[in-house]
Amino acid sequence: MKYGHMSSWAIYADKTDGEKSAMEDISFFDDPSILLRLKPNIVLVGLNISKRIDRVFGNFHPTSSSAQDYKIRHAVKNSVFEGAYMTDIIKDFEQKNSGKLMKYLSANKDFEKENIVKFEEELHDIGSTDPIIIAFGSDCYKILQRNLKDKYKIHKVTHYSAFITKDTLRSEFEEVAKAIV
Repeated sequence: MKYGHMSSWAIYADKTDGEKSAMEDISFFDDPSILLRLKPNIVLVGLNISKRIDRVFGNFHPTSSSAQDYKIRHAVKNSVFEGAYMTDIIKDFEQKNSGKLMKYLSANKDFEKENIVKFEEELHDIGSTDPIIIAFGSDCYKILQRNLKDKYKIHKVTHYSAFITKDTLRSEFEEVAKAIV
């Protein structure tokens, strides 16, 4: 699992109780038939990890009840985006404050370029041939646009941790779906 500690797929267990229930459940990845549901040409991209990910496919499938990733489940479930690949543009850089990360990137241009190279290698490794990229949030979108706008179709949705409802995020994904059809 070369990318297992930093990526996942937009497949989620059904909620069992409240909105955040069963978010940590990734047992379905043990079923080989899951491969039929994966869509490597749709790529959802976050900025970076906010804390260390200790389990394969744990990114975007949090064990913490304070995480807002449940909005992603609501946004992609039973849509064209279900099964999309999910990763971060900046790898192995643990930082909760996106402003601090962006400041670091501004002062370390080579670090950003290295991460762009890693991202493109990752796309190749997962078998993505003509990816449609959806950036979570403005900072991620800026990085992707700055480096890859001439190579890929890049769309933006609000970051799932922003003060938005799950239905608002779903609506944004529905708008992107209209644009890519």
